[in-house]
Amino acid sequence: MVTFQNILFPTDFSENSEAALAYAVNLAEKYDSNLHVIHVTIGETQQPAFDISAYLPDDIKKKQHVFLEKNLNALPPADLGKPKSVKHAILEGVPFYEILSYIENNHIDLVVMGTHGRTGLKHLTMGSVAENIVRSSPVPVLTVHSGSARD
Repeated sequence: MVTFQNILFPTDFSENSEAALAYAVNLAEKYDSNLHVIHVTIGETQQPAFDISAYLPDDIKKKQHVFLEKNLNALPPADLGKPKSVKHAILEGVPFYEILSYIENNHIDLVVMGTHGRTGLKHLTMGSVAENIVRSSPVPVLTVHSGSARD
């Protein structure tokens, strides 16, 4: 029998992540699992020189962190269901590496994440965190495109 004790839901707060959240909560509720909700911010050393956020004063960065924390802690909304427990975390670094590290360090059994579904040149130039996680994750990964959510 397949069971999931710990389900990871990494979010970038996009529409694609919202669609995946419904699946993550539903599975966590069905399997009486702990739900881990994380967001990864790009660390200062990974920001390209043209990214304005690299030059923001510390007080604005702190306000941004508080804003992210507030939005992250609001997930999942009560109307989606009730997992066994919910743990929130904001990580800093390269999203792909931070997510893989979180999987290993928190005994994650399943990852549920949104995907942008980019193809062609956009896919080649922008890459895909979801695709890299699917290829490298030691546990199953369920990817959800924004058009996948059902009412």
